[in-house]
Amino acid sequence: MGDNIEAAAPHSTFDTILVLDFGSQTSHLILRRLRSLKVYAEMLSCTTKLADLTWKPAGIILSGGPSSVYDEGAPHVDPAVFDLGVPILGICYGCQELAWRIDAQNVARGSTREYGETDLTIHKVNDHADRLFDGLGDSLHVFMSHFDKLVRLPEGFVTIASTKGAEFAGIAHQSKPIFGIQLHPEISHTARGTEILSNFALKVCGARADWEMENFTEKEIIRIRKLVGDSAQVIGAVSGGVDSTVAAKLMKEAIGDRFHAILVDTGLMRLNECPQVKESLAEHLGINLTIVDGSELFLSRLAGVLEPEAKRKIIGGTFIDLFEIEALRIEKEAEHTPLAGKVEWFLQGTLYADLIESLSFKGPSATIKSHHNAGGLPARMQNGDAQLKLLEPLRELFKDEVRSFGRQLGIHEDLIMRHPFPGPGLGVRIIGDITAEKVEITRKADFIFMTMIKEAGIYNEITQAYAALDSNKAVGVQGDSRVYGYICVLRAVTSLDMMSAEPYEFSWSFLKAVSRRIINEVDGIARVVYDTTSKPPGVCSTYANNVAHNCRTQNNGPDNSTHNEVKNCTLNFNEPVVVIYVTPLPSESPDSRVPADGHQPATGRPLGADGPTSRQGAANQRQQEKTKKMVWCLLCKYVGDGWVEEAGPSLPPFPSPDFPFVRRCGH
Repeated sequence: MGDNIEAAAPHSTFDTILVLDFGSQTSHLILRRLRSLKVYAEMLSCTTKLADLTWKPAGIILSGGPSSVYDEGAPHVDPAVFDLGVPILGICYGCQELAWRIDAQNVARGSTREYGETDLTIHKVNDHADRLFDGLGDSLHVFMSHFDKLVRLPEGFVTIASTKGAEFAGIAHQSKPIFGIQLHPEISHTARGTEILSNFALKVCGARADWEMENFTEKEIIRIRKLVGDSAQVIGAVSGGVDSTVAAKLMKEAIGDRFHAILVDTGLMRLNECPQVKESLAEHLGINLTIVDGSELFLSRLAGVLEPEAKRKIIGGTFIDLFEIEALRIEKEAEHTPLAGKVEWFLQGTLYADLIESLSFKGPSATIKSHHNAGGLPARMQNGDAQLKLLEPLRELFKDEVRSFGRQLGIHEDLIMRHPFPGPGLGVRIIGDITAEKVEITRKADFIFMTMIKEAGIYNEITQAYAALDSNKAVGVQGDSRVYGYICVLRAVTSLDMMSAEPYEFSWSFLKAVSRRIINEVDGIARVVYDTTSKPPGVCSTYANNVAHNCRTQNNGPDNSTHNEVKNCTLNFNEPVVVIYVTPLPSESPDSRVPADGHQPATGRPLGADGPTSRQGAANQRQQEKTKKMVWCLLCKYVGDGWVEEAGPSLPPFPSPDFPFVRRCGH
């Protein structure tokens, strides 16, 4: 597959800054800042061997990272980087890597941490060293995030910046174009951080600022024609989302009727998805979409599978199986016609964010998830051993760039702004095993949620929204009867590039209205919650890592009322999930939900800051619920004794200013 990627890589025609990632959660922001300057940038793992590169970057940036350079097993850059003869900028860990390479004694643990915003003093040295901070004055308000620091000035370097906690916060080589800074210019809290990156890319590296979608469009069409050739045909996975739609339009422009768009009905699609996509593509793009029904095959292969990674692998493999069958059918039907030719290529709308999330930068961050457009493909496809070769013309673009690209191609705005829908469909939105019943429940809940968003006129304010289903069941009351149903999780985020995202802030009345409709109209759902997790630490489309069997039992309170308690039940999530509980509670007496032992059961009720331990505590909490948006942490098995303040390994500190009532259970 490497040759296919290389043939379509923009670094072959645009000056490119290479970012070597040491595992920082903000490495992608370096790329975003550079591309906003119209300078093309790519990111690779810090473990990349320079000998494997077939192109020479205009400059190299070493990112930040969570490790200490002096620790055993810490990631280090290929020494050949320093012999390449191109400008280098080390950021935070990258700066320490530069100093450590010269002398390991240059870097040590500082006496105090330096996290957050601080003032940076810029030191003027000479024209060569001053280029990085050129035009930025004598001081800057910057963002720092480090405990380790440079304790000695590396040999051959001069100091170009300092802070109260870091004497060598900025360094420059006396003669070579090598710079190191302890601050993070990619973070918005650093004043004029983009100008620092601009100085490096344009003034130090001399890169051309010509990365524009208009230029990319023309060059990409020419590149695809050369890559595919004059007779080969291309089969494409088209879902109707903006990524696959733009990719399909690009292929149609490049090779005309030799491109065959196919939508596989996995049985995991949204309500009326397939006919609506077919009609929309025909009307707006003139693309004749073939729909292949693979619903029975997908559901049979997914039966009993709990792990999301396993689901993605199964779905990805089944997709390719069906596309290879379709390729043979297309070839046979095209025999003895002007379109006769072998179907050699498989088109996907893979984006740069997909690739970043699917890679494991060892020595830094682990795999976030196998993306359905990347890690979800079978090994034979990724290794180039399949019947079809992979073609991903958008793989170097972020989401906002794809939308700009689509506008250059003349795609209708309704299609450009359509919310993303993952290739595995509802398969990654159902927590636990997938059944036809759960798919139908999720499909109906999602339809209600999306319909109400559109009716409220806020669809284009949201980047992605959907309803997911938790296979664990909860007790509810409907009419005068006790019901036992699934938990519906609503998710809506805003994002520029899908590398980071924030939960959309619906009005409380809107969430309650959505919850009421779902509870009343969808059989099988007893609770509705709204996920307020940002990305990071969360992701946008994946939930459960593993869901154990439901082990809820009933306890009787002092007034003989029945309560639902969780014992020995595991609810593991792929990422921290914090939700606002929005299902209307039935009317009850103030003490009716407090079990005999005084512990708060995991019934899905909002939790107060201290947790009720008495009838009066429960009554006080219910009073709080009337006036505040309380939240419930789904990481807790149940809540009782053992409140803890500190966060888990991947959790933000609890409580936080945004969610003061969140606690993590200490059991």
